[in-house]
Amino acid sequence: MTSLADQHVKPAVRWGIGHALPRTVLRLAARRGDLQGRITVEASTGADLTGLFDEIRSRGPLAATRVGHTTTRHEVVKAILSDDAFVTARPRFGAGILGRLAAWSDTDVMHPVRPPSLLAVEPPAHTRYRKLVTRVFTAKAVERLRARTQQIADDLLDALDPASPVDLAEAYCGLLPVTVISEILGVPQEERATVLALGGGAAPSLDLGLSWRVFRSVETTLTTFDAWLSHHLDTVRRNPGDNLLSHLITAREDGEGLTERELKATAGLVLAAGFETTVNLLGNGISLLAGNPEQLETLRVQPDLWGNAVDEVLRHDPPVLLTGRLCARDTTVAGVPIRRGHLVTTVLAGANRDPSVFEHPGAFDVTRPNARDHVSFGAGRHYCLGAQLARMEGEIGLRTLFDRFPALRPLPGARRRPTRILRGFESLPAALGG
Repeated sequence: MTSLADQHVKPAVRWGIGHALPRTVLRLAARRGDLQGRITVEASTGADLTGLFDEIRSRGPLAATRVGHTTTRHEVVKAILSDDAFVTARPRFGAGILGRLAAWSDTDVMHPVRPPSLLAVEPPAHTRYRKLVTRVFTAKAVERLRARTQQIADDLLDALDPASPVDLAEAYCGLLPVTVISEILGVPQEERATVLALGGGAAPSLDLGLSWRVFRSVETTLTTFDAWLSHHLDTVRRNPGDNLLSHLITAREDGEGLTERELKATAGLVLAAGFETTVNLLGNGISLLAGNPEQLETLRVQPDLWGNAVDEVLRHDPPVLLTGRLCARDTTVAGVPIRRGHLVTTVLAGANRDPSVFEHPGAFDVTRPNARDHVSFGAGRHYCLGAQLARMEGEIGLRTLFDRFPALRPLPGARRRPTRILRGFESLPAALGG
């Protein structure tokens, strides 16, 4: 039986330490002009952050903040993400009262930024987990999925009524990637709506400073997702097939397989990350292309540019705003000394607007020759496993939509997600016909 402490007290302590306290600190810092505080607060409003990116860049290769450093310089972002002196950041409270409270109130429920998630571990564990799933996301493996992805896109668009307004975020951007990743992981068709809802509900789990209401909703979603995943793993064990999850269950690397907890963390991350960021890519791409008809016309004249257009969408409006790293040992980056234990926030969206790399960085240009130089998939050992898959789905998803409905136009009511780290649309109304 769950105790009163487990039901009410521990969640309140987890929220207080992990969200309420950091939110208060960051809001106070933002009022004083601190760059880390400002980007955290302003990101939640959906505002254009270009001016803030430029301000951070003007403060040098690594701008000092109240909690560490931040950067929007392209070369510095790549250097930090590729340097083994920096590890994936997660809250550390030490041995004091906060540390003891954090340990007492901890939960066993899987979380995308806590071990043994691929996002939260370092070598050698990270190397072992990654090797077991890499083969599914190679360029050759993704190319084999191209025809099936095209069929899924066609089927989804066949179901739309050209004469009626539609919310593309709900009817297309979410369903295309969740169908693809569900087939990769052996999720039956009747459970895909559940997976989509759980993924959306868990999206704020990457953010810091959640309100109590959102925090409780996220914890409930993660608990439900954990239980669903346990059930799905049991089902796949009884009925294995030609899918990634069946292979992960039996896979061995140097004679060692994944433990149950490692298996759930890896499968859960692949499942959620396999569609959540692609949902944003598709929505952001639709918004950009519909809002820039001259770019859409360029693609109609030069359809071979669709692949490059996807990279330009990723550069101009990336699905992930930023990522943090913790300095594991005293080091120096771009001439700036960084002490062990300091947090460095690499602003991926800001690095994608670095004028030293991208000419006229604020312009959306599907012909941009170096669009692929963006850092939206990260860099180094944590470079996004699903980058090839996301590019392929983005290309097919966007091209097929605009080929099928050339007169598509956005309608009032588009609404950005309230999440800070994941950047996309939760509502994207459009008229499909003329």
